[in-house]
Amino acid sequence: MVKELTIVKIGGNVINDPDQLISFLRDFSDLEGMKILVHGGGKKATEIADAMGLSPKLTGGRRITDAANLDVVTMVYAGLLNKNIVADLHSFDCNALGLSGADANVIRAHKRIVKEIDYGFAGDIDEVDAKMITTFLNAGLSPVFSAITHDKKGQLLNTNADTIAAELAKAMSGEFKVDLIYCFERAGVLKDVEKDDSIIEEIDRETYAGLVENGIIADGMLPKMKNCYEALEQGVDKVRIGKPELIRDKEIRHTTLKL
Repeated sequence: MVKELTIVKIGGNVINDPDQLISFLRDFSDLEGMKILVHGGGKKATEIADAMGLSPKLTGGRRITDAANLDVVTMVYAGLLNKNIVADLHSFDCNALGLSGADANVIRAHKRIVKEIDYGFAGDIDEVDAKMITTFLNAGLSPVFSAITHDKKGQLLNTNADTIAAELAKAMSGEFKVDLIYCFERAGVLKDVEKDDSIIEEIDRETYAGLVENGIIADGMLPKMKNCYEALEQGVDKVRIGKPELIRDKEIRHTTLKL
């Protein structure tokens, strides 16, 4: 019998709200079975970079990671946020293991190739070591991944957390029946971003194309949806998008993606 694995990516404003975050981590701890958590944390990194006089450069909402800002995001993502999340999970009796992609060489990436824009030390993923991660899971550990990877040549890289979640889900689908959940402050994919009850509860490829054409799915949702569909196409059993409460209440309204 194939084992089940839940992979949850938490991001958006939830990471910046201590009460929402602790509530989510309590719910994550209560999830039965094997589980992996992936977290972002861009706003905190921006706050600290500003305080250090290293205001990050952005283009199209994406961070340009120069050497100085790579130091900041590494400290914040793999250090401050990751270790606080791990400590909170342990307070709820979840045996969490904080990881970057460099730890145990579990996620290898390369520096993004420069085309129209040089994103600096941004990483695009090459390989996920599913066997090593499975070893952690079989040992009763719940891996908690920050948005930092490496190139196995000594270089750390800033990597999109949505992409890390999708790549983990794809890699682990060879060993497990994977449920991939993206949680943030929205209730799912919305017809109207100003109306949280305008949830599109089910999206297939044809619906997705129409939503993009009509500008309903745009900006930051485009790469997220691309990751979701790549995951489904490569063996992930289920992909859902919604508020953090989704992990404890499957009946709460949310968006389910289908091929």
